[in-house]
Amino acid sequence: MSKKIALLIIFVLLLFGGLFGTKFLQINDAKSSRKPPPPSVVTTTKVIEERWLNTLSTNGTINPVLGVILSNELAGIVSVLHVESGESVNKGDLIIELDTSSDRARLGGLVASKKLAQIKLDRLAKLIKRKAVSQSSYDEASAELDIAKAAVLEQQSIINKKKIRAPFTGKVGIRQVSLGQYLDKGTQIVPLVSLSTTIADFSFPERHFAQLKVNQDVLIQVQAYPNETFKGVIQAINPGVHQDTRTIAVRAVVNNPDEKLRAGMFANVSVVTSVDAKRVLTLPETALIYNTYGENVYKVLKKDNNDIAELQPIQTGKHRHGRVEITKGLTLNDIVVDEGHVKLRNGATISISNQKQE
Repeated sequence: MSKKIALLIIFVLLLFGGLFGTKFLQINDAKSSRKPPPPSVVTTTKVIEERWLNTLSTNGTINPVLGVILSNELAGIVSVLHVESGESVNKGDLIIELDTSSDRARLGGLVASKKLAQIKLDRLAKLIKRKAVSQSSYDEASAELDIAKAAVLEQQSIINKKKIRAPFTGKVGIRQVSLGQYLDKGTQIVPLVSLSTTIADFSFPERHFAQLKVNQDVLIQVQAYPNETFKGVIQAINPGVHQDTRTIAVRAVVNNPDEKLRAGMFANVSVVTSVDAKRVLTLPETALIYNTYGENVYKVLKKDNNDIAELQPIQTGKHRHGRVEITKGLTLNDIVVDEGHVKLRNGATISISNQKQE
C-alpha cells in the first residue's frame, strides 16, 4: 500500500514538474522574442539668435476709439429700417425712422399759425406807420410771431429726433429692433463702432512710471492673429497711481486698417523703452518643460549613430510673441525637442520627423 502511494506521489511530482517546465520555457521564449519599443517620434528646433528691443510687457484690452449703442430719445413705432446687421455706415446715414405721421400733421398746423402771425404783424406794421394802432399791439403781434416760429422749430426738432442717424463713420453690429416695433425712450437699437483706429488700455506697476512717456511705440499682439504685430503709440498716461493696485493706467492708439482688432480682445502689450536692440538666444515656448526643479528642455545628442534626448536644465528670461529668451544652459544652434517630449525620458532614443529649420 505504501509503495502505491509513493508511486502516486512520484507521478504527481513528475506531472507538475513537466507543466512548470513547459511554462518556464514558454516565458523565456516570449522574453527572447520580445522587441524593444520603437523610438518616440518628435520634432525639433534650434536655438537661434534674435535682436530684441528693450520693452516693458503687460496685458491689456482692445477698445474702440468711438463706440456707442444707438438708442432713441423719443418713443415711437419703427416705420423704416435703413441698415442691416453688420453693415458699414457713414456719418449722418439714417439707421432707422420712427413713425412721424402725427408729428407732421401737428407741424402743418403750427406752420399755418406762424403764417397767420406773420400776416398779422405785417398788417400792424403798416397801420403803426399811420399811428392807427398802438405800439403795444404791434409788440404783442411780434411776440406771437416769435412764439409761432419757436413752436415750428420745436416740432421740426421732434420729427428730426425720430430719425436715428449714425453720429460717426463705422460698422453697425447686430440690430436689436424690428419693423413695426414700439420703442420706449432709451431703447437699445444697434451698436455702432469705428474700427479704423482702436485703443489699447493697459497698466504697469508704479516702479515703471519713469520709463513711460507719451508717443512711445507700442507693439500689440492678440490671440486671433498670433503671427501679426500691430503698432501704436502711447496717447495718454494717468497722472496718478491707483491707490488699491499701485498701478499706472496707460492708453495707446493703434492703427487698425484691416479692421482685425475688435473691441474686447485680450492683448499682449509691449512698450518700446529703447531703440537699441540687444542680441538674445531664443527658443519656442513649446520646447520648454516645467517640473519641480525648474525649467528644462530635451537636448538632442548623437550617440552610436542614434539620436538621444537628454534632459537639460536651463534658465530663461523674457517671453515674447511665443518665444522665450535663454540665459543659461544652451548655446547657439543647439537642437532641442520641440514637440513630442511628453512620452520621453532622459536618455531615450528618438526619431526626428519634420525637423524644423529656423
